[in-house]
Amino acid sequence: MKKLKSNRIPLLFIILSVIGYIVSGMSLNFVMSEVVTRILRNSVMVLSLIVPIIAGLGLNFAISIGALAAQTAILFVLNYGLEGYPALLAVVLLSTILAVAFGYVIGAILNRVKGREMITSIIIGYIGISIYQLIFMVGFGTIIPATNEKLLLKSGLGIQHVVNLESLGGIIDDCLKFEIWGIKCSVLNLVIITVVSLFIFYLLRSKLGINMKAVGESMDKSQSLGIDVNKMRIIAIIISTVLAAYGQIMYLQNVGMLSVYTAQSNREIFSSAAILAGGAGIKNANIRNVFLGLFLFHFLFIVSPLAGQTLFSSVAIGEYFRTFISYAVICLAIIFNVKENI
Repeated sequence: MKKLKSNRIPLLFIILSVIGYIVSGMSLNFVMSEVVTRILRNSVMVLSLIVPIIAGLGLNFAISIGALAAQTAILFVLNYGLEGYPALLAVVLLSTILAVAFGYVIGAILNRVKGREMITSIIIGYIGISIYQLIFMVGFGTIIPATNEKLLLKSGLGIQHVVNLESLGGIIDDCLKFEIWGIKCSVLNLVIITVVSLFIFYLLRSKLGINMKAVGESMDKSQSLGIDVNKMRIIAIIISTVLAAYGQIMYLQNVGMLSVYTAQSNREIFSSAAILAGGAGIKNANIRNVFLGLFLFHFLFIVSPLAGQTLFSSVAIGEYFRTFISYAVICLAIIFNVKENI
C-alpha cells in the first residue's frame, strides 16, 4: 500500500496514457518515435532538477535562467560568425561561464529566502526573462555591436524574433546517427545524456552529494555537523543552472531554430511536470524518476490532442488538456508532499 501511495502520480499518468492512446488510434511506432525524440532533446534539462531537490531547494523553476544563458551564448556566437563544432564549443564554454555566474547569484538570493525557494525561483525566472528580452530588443545594435546583420531587424535595432540555427542545427543529432525499428537516434546524443546521468549518479554518492543530502534533510543538523549550508545550496543551484544551459543547447540544436524571445517559455514548467510524473517529490528525486517521467509525460503529451479530437471533435481541447496536466501534476505533487510532511 505504501509503495502504491508513493507511485500514485506515475500510475495516474499510465492510466491516462493508455486511455489516450486507445482513443487516439495512433500508430504505436509513430508515438514511440516521437517520444524517443522528445526524451533525447529534453533529458538533460530535466536531469538539472535533481540536485536542487536533493539539497532541499525544491523544484528549481529558475532553470529558465540556464536556458537564457544558452540562448545568449548562441546569439553571441552567431553574431561573430562561428560555424560547426567550433561554434558548438564556443557556445558550451560561454554558456557555462554565464550559467555559473547566474547560478551563484540565484543561489545567494535563495539563501535569503529559506523555505520559500520555489516561489522565489519563479519570480527570478520572470525577472531574468525580462532583462534578457530588454537586452536583445534594445541593446543589440546599440550597446552591443552587431557584426552579423542577418540577425538584426530591418530597423537595425534588436534581434529578429526567429533565428535559423544553420551552423548549429542538428550538430549533435547528426553525429553518428543510427536507426532502430524506425526510431532515429544519435550516438553523441546518447553519450551526452549518459555522461550527465553518471555525473549526477556519482555526485550524489560523493562527499559533496552526501553533504547536500544532509542539508536537504535538515539545515540545522547539517550546520551543527560543520557543513556550510549556504555553500552547499549555492553549489546545487550552480550545477542545476549549468546543466539547464546544456539542456537548452541540446533542445535548440534539435529544433534547428531559435525563437529569440520565447524559446525558454514553459521549459521549467514542462521539465518539472515530467520529473514529478516519474514519481519524484519536492524533497526527493532520482534518475529513474527523470526517464520514467519523460516517457509518461511526453507519451500523454503526444496522444492527447488526437484523443481530444476523437472524443470531443476538437483538437483544441486536447491542446488545452495537455497544458492543463502540466500544471495539475505540479499542483498535485506539491499537495501530496505537503500532506506527507505535516
